Amino acid sequence: MKRIWPADPLRDSDVEINQDNRQGLSQLLHFMPLRFAVLFFWSLSFWVLNAQQPGPGDYEFKVVADRPDALYQVKESVIFKIALTRNGEPVTTGKITCVLSNDDAVELKNEEIALSEKPMVIVGKLDFPGFLRCKATFKDEAGKTLVALAGAGIEPSKINASAPVPNDFDSFWAAKKKALAQIPMEPAVTPVESKRPTVESFDVQLKCWGDVPVSGYLVKPKGAKPKSLPAIIFFHAANVESASLIAATEGAEAGMLAFDINPHGSPNGKPLEFYQELAKGKLAGYPAQGRESRDTSYFLGMFLRGVRAVDYLTSLPEWDGKTVILRGSSMGGGQAFAVAGLDSRVTAFAANVPALCDHTGAIAGWPRLVQFGADGKPTNPNVFETARYFDAMNFATRTKADALVCVGFIDHVCRPTSVYAAYNNLPSNKRIINEPLMKHETFQSTTESFRQFFADHIEKMKKSVP
Repeated sequence: MKRIWPADPLRDSDVEINQDNRQGLSQLLHFMPLRFAVLFFWSLSFWVLNAQQPGPGDYEFKVVADRPDALYQVKESVIFKIALTRNGEPVTTGKITCVLSNDDAVELKNEEIALSEKPMVIVGKLDFPGFLRCKATFKDEAGKTLVALAGAGIEPSKINASAPVPNDFDSFWAAKKKALAQIPMEPAVTPVESKRPTVESFDVQLKCWGDVPVSGYLVKPKGAKPKSLPAIIFFHAANVESASLIAATEGAEAGMLAFDINPHGSPNGKPLEFYQELAKGKLAGYPAQGRESRDTSYFLGMFLRGVRAVDYLTSLPEWDGKTVILRGSSMGGGQAFAVAGLDSRVTAFAANVPALCDHTGAIAGWPRLVQFGADGKPTNPNVFETARYFDAMNFATRTKADALVCVGFIDHVCRPTSVYAAYNNLPSNKRIINEPLMKHETFQSTTESFRQFFADHIEKMKKSVP
């Protein structure tokens, strides 16, 4: 099967990758020949996702649930197995500290376990649907702390949204989309040199909401016939950088009308310093900008730029007239939920470790817009109410698109409780990939699953009645 996109290590501000290195990598890949860029991405993904916790003397520290799928019933005991070896041999002296928590939010148990030749375990449970997390730490003789994590889902399919959809949710967004429709797109389309002779590449700027354009790369197969191509839009994680010509090119090589847009409507292909200055300047702390009003929230423009991107792709003569696919990780996954809920033209979306889920919950995902006091009430009621209009779990109730979601059980950025709150609100045609040992990252297996999901969806749409 043809590739649909390269593997995509997350580039969120919250993941443990240095900001300068991450943006430098983005620029390097932008100018690198595609063939080598894809291989580089895959190699980097393998290295990042398979690197062991560093420690002198080749320590290996692992925690796993006693079931491969790490799924349990409410009030059922969860056994976490702990293993610490050095140079392949069990470590039998010292101690390990184990903390069990409700999805890294509320500590439930804190226990020290003496190392010995006996198997080490810690047992916990939840009395409600959610996620139990085990964090084990060990300090070696040099004073370095090693950490191992594992997670378990406790009837996650029964996790409920923390708040209902606002009564005027639909009318609010209908009014915004109506206002957007009054703004002419006026596409500014500039050819971009492609490293692949089989595709055509363009920098595209579209007029949109609040004088911030849609800014991205459009790539399509050369010589594509009218009404022949399914469309795909790639959304980015929480970064400040150019759109990706690589991702869009891969989509086009797979026979799609591919549009990769950057989150902020920023110009594409600029030097690294340009994006660094944006991140330090007007885009510093952007998730919180305007968060006290639904009319000023930063995410209002971002989500409408997603709708405008659909407007553009569906206006092109090569579009097949039926298929619109969305794909994103973290904040990009949250955008995919939002645009699928806002636009009935979307027929499928895939979201890896999606952000923007369950803002009003005590275990919210990134960016945790709502702060709560010791009494459990929001410290700013206006922020609480505004956040409800920009929550993936509420957009989930409005889409009929096929959906594939991937969740990491030890994701501390987009906690699995929040992801399931959104996923459970999807009405039908959905599937979730549970990864008990995945943090806020992308596994190659997830990328492959997304490719297959989209290939199957495209075949399904080809057979559908226009």
